[in-house]
Amino acid sequence: MERHQGGCLCGAIRYETVTAPARVTVCHCRFCQRATGSAYMVQPVFDDVDLRLLSGTPRVFDAISAGSGKVIHVHFCADCGTKLWLSFERFPGKLGLYAGTFDDPCWFAIPPETSKHIFLNEARRDTVIPAGIPTFAAHVLAKDGTPEAPTVFETCHIIGGA
Repeated sequence: MERHQGGCLCGAIRYETVTAPARVTVCHCRFCQRATGSAYMVQPVFDDVDLRLLSGTPRVFDAISAGSGKVIHVHFCADCGTKLWLSFERFPGKLGLYAGTFDDPCWFAIPPETSKHIFLNEARRDTVIPAGIPTFAAHVLAKDGTPEAPTVFETCHIIGGA
């Protein structure tokens, strides 16, 4: 079993995952920019049964996704405010962890076969997108659930670049 731990800034909440992520989403939407205070969110996705809470109990803030119109549940530490993971009305049983909350935020790979960049239409204009990874202007699925077609760049691509 592949175990990796993480937690919040103050240490009140600790968690452990017991498998590698099923996929990794790099999201450039305004929600993720605001939630991370950064240009994008790196989000390894797990089945909810593969996350074990070791200590503490997170609070939950519910927000409506501008992309899907569905509820996103933000799980966070009430003491220090660290956002730990997301759960989704649109994707029951799935959790998207805030990669930076892992003790080692680089333990998982981001291979083209199981990763994607989404909401490039909201990305910072200087963001570098790696070659070979599926990208989407908005979400992977339309609001009605229809899959969107990805764009895959053959070389590194700079948002807003020539």
